Amino acid sequence: MINRIRDIRKAKGLTLADLAEACDPPTTAQTIGRLETGMRNLSIKWMDRIADALGIDPQSLVRSDQTASPQVVATLTEQGPEALNTPAEAVLATEIGGDAPLMVLSIAASAGEYRGGDQLWLRQLDPADAARAINRDVLVPRKGGRFYFGRLIDRQGTMVGILPPGVGQKQQVVDDPPWLAVAEMLVRPL
Repeated sequence: MINRIRDIRKAKGLTLADLAEACDPPTTAQTIGRLETGMRNLSIKWMDRIADALGIDPQSLVRSDQTASPQVVATLTEQGPEALNTPAEAVLATEIGGDAPLMVLSIAASAGEYRGGDQLWLRQLDPADAARAINRDVLVPRKGGRFYFGRLIDRQGTMVGILPPGVGQKQQVVDDPPWLAVAEMLVRPL
C-alpha cells in the first residue's frame, strides 16, 4: 500500500505543523513527517486521526501499489505548459473534501458555460454561509423535489437570488432554502 498523506496535505495547503496541530490529540510535525515517508508505521488508529484532521475518509490516505495513479506532470502558465520538477499524484476533490457532502449535477443540455455531458461537482453549504458563495454557481433545492441552478447573485436575510445560466434569463428567488451546494469542480469529457 502507498501512503498519500503528503499529497492530500499539500493539496489542502497544510504544512506538517498544521496537520499535526489539527490531529486529536495534537501530535508533532516530525511524527506526521515520519508517517508520510513510511519511517513510522501507518496504523488504523493513525489513519483515523489523520483523516479526521484532514476532513476526509481514512481509505483516501492509501492506495494499492499495483494501481497506477494519475500524475500532475505540468502546469499551464501564461508562457505555456511548464514541467514540474517532480510529478505529483493528482488528488480528487472528493479526497480534499471537507465535512460537507459532495453531490454531482449532470449536465444534459448546454447552458451558459456548461456543455452536455459535463459533470459539476458541488459541495453542500448551510444557507448561513451563502455569503461565501456569492458570484459562484450554486444548486438550490425548491419545494416539490425541484431545484434552481445558476450564479448566486444576491442574499438578503433568508432569501437568495439565483441567475440561471444562459442569455436573457430572469433572476429566481428562493426563500429559506434548507441548503445550497456551491460548484467546486467541473469534469468535462473531451
